[in-house]
Amino acid sequence: MEIRELITFLQVANQQSFSKAAKILGYTQAAVTIQVKQLETELDTRLFDRIGKQITLTHQGEIFYQYATSILKSIEEARDAVTDSPELNGRLAIGGIESICVSFLPKLIYEYHRLHPKVEISIVTDSPSVLLDQMNKNVLDIVYFMDKRMYDSKWVKVLELPEDIIFVASSNHPYTKKDDLTLSQVIKEPFILTEKNASYRHILDQYLGAYDMEIHPFLESGNTDFLIKLLRTDTGISFLPKFTVQSRIDAGTLAEVKVTDFNMRIWRQIVYHKDKWVTREMMAFLELAKAMS
Repeated sequence: MEIRELITFLQVANQQSFSKAAKILGYTQAAVTIQVKQLETELDTRLFDRIGKQITLTHQGEIFYQYATSILKSIEEARDAVTDSPELNGRLAIGGIESICVSFLPKLIYEYHRLHPKVEISIVTDSPSVLLDQMNKNVLDIVYFMDKRMYDSKWVKVLELPEDIIFVASSNHPYTKKDDLTLSQVIKEPFILTEKNASYRHILDQYLGAYDMEIHPFLESGNTDFLIKLLRTDTGISFLPKFTVQSRIDAGTLAEVKVTDFNMRIWRQIVYHKDKWVTREMMAFLELAKAMS
């Protein structure tokens, strides 16, 4: 039994696909299939059920998954324990929602790379639910996201900070000059919003639904920068984390649309899986993220 076979097995299990696992690992699909078959032969059991294109773990596969995860975790611990190099040179896989990647990660990654230039970093951008699922499958080391306060017994939370979410428009928009607007008035205006799976968009929709209201944006986009550029051309109102537009508000190009009967906060959070071996690379990133927040 080889370490690479365990890594391949876990990747196939996490991705539920031989082809996706092969792409991530840089192998051919045939090589992945051979490694899994070698494991099954050595263990004298079937690890995966293959029904059509669907790949799922057998009962024996689920048991072996726990042991394989534990073995690789122990190997990582041993490698870190005996390393003589004071310089970090491993890998780091980070997941972040789009607004975090645009606003907070650039400075954080710049400083981290300055301090630890030999660490290889990969960043995945997606919704919180997708990123957290990937973390639970050990695809990502750390997830940096925004949502309501979220807790899970499988996570370790390193950072939790409140952030304001505001209605915002071009400073030329007449609503930015008013201070007596109600939510029912504002949502009748043309809106450009993030996609429905974005955390703060979902929270807004839930809030409106509780009061039998809804919003119908004429445009949806997962790209925060794109929405901000549209706002600067006097195109509608949006609903965004204040930190994403603060510099434009300070410059006078955008302005908050104040609503008397609405106030919302969301929480910026960093988590990792409790069973994850915290490498020196992870620890350095987590400590830096806290220091720069």
